[in-house]
Amino acid sequence: MLPFTTQQFLAVFGEYNEAIWPAHVAAFALGLLAVVLAARPGEPRGRAVCGILALFWIWIGAVYHLQYFAAINPLARLFGLAFIAQGMLFAVHALRRDGLQFRFRSDAGAVLGMVFVAYGLVFYNLLGPLFGHAWPRMPVFGVAPCPTTIFTFGLLLKARGRVPWSLLVIPFLWSLVGGSAAFVLAVPEDYGLIVAGLSGTWLIARRNLRHGA
Repeated sequence: MLPFTTQQFLAVFGEYNEAIWPAHVAAFALGLLAVVLAARPGEPRGRAVCGILALFWIWIGAVYHLQYFAAINPLARLFGLAFIAQGMLFAVHALRRDGLQFRFRSDAGAVLGMVFVAYGLVFYNLLGPLFGHAWPRMPVFGVAPCPTTIFTFGLLLKARGRVPWSLLVIPFLWSLVGGSAAFVLAVPEDYGLIVAGLSGTWLIARRNLRHGA
């Protein structure tokens, strides 16, 4: 049982989205930029992608979880700290010269990654109104945890070589928490979170082991 109802959950998003508008436009633009940068290899581009992901995760932790979601869910304080920690991990890789790098590949993992990127960035926002979650009472990419986590898994699947295990723990745990809550709250667009979390973590872990991580 959750300590809040679906209506309370969506009402928080309504208040949050109205307060931060037009941050959603900036988040979408940054998401598109991350996709473009990840399509071409190179150290500066990889660091920029990690910097964008860091901004997303820190914002969601500090603003959505701690300032808004905490009003109806005491665990949101823990979630907020976890998201901020994940953002700081991405920030570390944005500053390291030997951090994550990305490239366009045609293997199954990279193709699935692009599916997750497209779902989190575009299709998630389109599905919300179809399921009765109209603006502003709806999660939105870049400023809401679930579509942003799906997008994150998509980019990590496009990373070259191994992905540090530390970058997988919090997104994987959130995919279980947010994905299971989606069934209770009847938010079908979040079902993709479980798919991204389980399949993305498995594929990245398998690749890490293959690279001797």
